[in-house]
Amino acid sequence: MHIEVARAKINLSLDVLGKRPDGFHEVSMIMTTIDLNDYLTFNKRTDKRIVLTSDSSFMPLGRKNLVYQAAELMQRKYNTSGVEIHIEKNIPIAAGLAGGSSDAAAALRGMNALFELNVPIETLMDYGATLGSDIPFCVKGGTALATGRGEKIETIKSPPHGWVILAKPSISVSTPKIYGGIRGRKFTPGTEKMKTALESGNFDEMIGALKNDLQSVTRERYKEVDHLIDVFKKFGAEGVLMSGSGPTVFAIFKKERQASQFYNALKGFCDEVYNVRLLG
Repeated sequence: MHIEVARAKINLSLDVLGKRPDGFHEVSMIMTTIDLNDYLTFNKRTDKRIVLTSDSSFMPLGRKNLVYQAAELMQRKYNTSGVEIHIEKNIPIAAGLAGGSSDAAAALRGMNALFELNVPIETLMDYGATLGSDIPFCVKGGTALATGRGEKIETIKSPPHGWVILAKPSISVSTPKIYGGIRGRKFTPGTEKMKTALESGNFDEMIGALKNDLQSVTRERYKEVDHLIDVFKKFGAEGVLMSGSGPTVFAIFKKERQASQFYNALKGFCDEVYNVRLLG
């Protein structure tokens, strides 16, 4: 048996630089891990079957699941036996927190460990890039500048210590539609400013550099996200941002007591609220 931790991520910045010939968008963004985790348990089988189970009824357990695809990729490349993988879900699904990508990354790492394959992490990241843009980051974790379509990863300095309050409204957001909605819009890049803030280690500079080009599009198209951001600001959160294409909104606090008070105030406005630590 082997257990892997799959950590959620938030975007501290997300610049959309334009559309690529392959249909993806060129991005420059900074992502960091937070202490909100799924747990994957791996057991070898005597046959070649890949069997997924989960405590969540909201996810597919066959080939449509990225965990299945990651396990199948490793099985095909290294001729392993089958595997049973149980997914304990804590990261909300379709939330902009890379829950599915992080689970797939954990599957790559877990297969590597379970079968003692000794595949370098850089190779696992390359495998991950064939399955999804966020997976290379999730394989490595920490804090990183991601470029290209998100698959080119450069590790950078982690954010200063803090707590994150996340709230996910009861809606799903279509990432392709949000990216499609940025056509014709002009944005001022902000990722370099965030990188500089992280290098300085200054908490207030980091809060001032939070930026996501997709946020304005999602706010226009989903009134629930727009309302939630307004609620965060009404309750006094200084650094408020949407993660990824949404719909999860978060705020970062320097002190645990502040975060706990904000968490308690917010629970009445949203069913899914989380109080977690920045890890980076």
